[in-house]
Amino acid sequence: MPATKEYALLCLENPLLDIQAVGDEALLEKYGLKPNNAILAEEKHLGIYDDLLNNYSAKLIAGGGAQNTARGAQYLLPPNSVVFLGGVGDDKYAEILHAAVKAAGLRVAYRVDKKEKTGRCGVVITGHDRSMVTDLGAANHYDLEHLKSPEVWKLVEGATHYFVGGYHLTVCPPAIQALAEEAAKNDKVFVFSLSAPFISQFYKDPLDATAPYWDYVIGNETEALSYAESHGLETKDIKEIAKHLAGLPKENKKRERVAIITQGTLPTVVAVNGNEVKEYEVHAIEKSLINDTTGAGDAFAAGFTAGLVAGVSLDQCIDQGQWLAKLSIQELGPS
Repeated sequence: MPATKEYALLCLENPLLDIQAVGDEALLEKYGLKPNNAILAEEKHLGIYDDLLNNYSAKLIAGGGAQNTARGAQYLLPPNSVVFLGGVGDDKYAEILHAAVKAAGLRVAYRVDKKEKTGRCGVVITGHDRSMVTDLGAANHYDLEHLKSPEVWKLVEGATHYFVGGYHLTVCPPAIQALAEEAAKNDKVFVFSLSAPFISQFYKDPLDATAPYWDYVIGNETEALSYAESHGLETKDIKEIAKHLAGLPKENKKRERVAIITQGTLPTVVAVNGNEVKEYEVHAIEKSLINDTTGAGDAFAAGFTAGLVAGVSLDQCIDQGQWLAKLSIQELGPS
């Protein structure tokens, strides 16, 4: 296995402070939330953050999909292997994030916004479900100027692998395109996460602009079904959707396209170049050991991407992703 170079993996998305608590149907109804979903906050949702802090036993956790993935990948890789980019405010919540990533050994290069608050994600846990409502705050103001600044672009040039979360399509598509083009031009690995069903529904055009650059695309079954519906695929067969994703036109033809779709406790579906489809049984776990599924997909992506960086086989990358996801769901939050 080749030695991992310093900061080989660069991740981009929206750093958030998760405000997480066990709730009930009444709380979901109060804010018009579904039990297992992820949405961006509207005006009617903004009261939930103080509600969770003041009226529930809320836990504050460093969150945001790709930041979770970055922390998980750093957990598995040698020290100083991963760097994360995104936007935060200049406030106490940013200080909490800094402390959390420092404890995880993760390097961050945040764009600090003096005017906007650090982004927040309210997470309501009901049983094994979690409903997430996100107020992006300063994360929504990340820009291409920060990415192209000499200090940050040096990190981009030094990395061999890029991981981008689809949530960032709501923020700065040009930054994603810049990383995607850099990857294709220099034969680096570009990993993309579909992130949430609403991305395919409401950000279809910027999503499709990134598609030619995907070397690996990761999603769960609801994200895959949303993609199929929004793109007019007349199928709900996860294997067929994976084949379609893997067979899309590709910019860097030196690398295969691999589509990975997780399905909770059902087998993980993997398609390569739109042809071969393989299923991988997940690591079994007793239901009584499941504490919280928040961040399970991020943990899978972390284990999988860390495997890519370490140069292990596709089978081992999948196995590593499933192992870390199993570990994650036994903890509260994307630990």
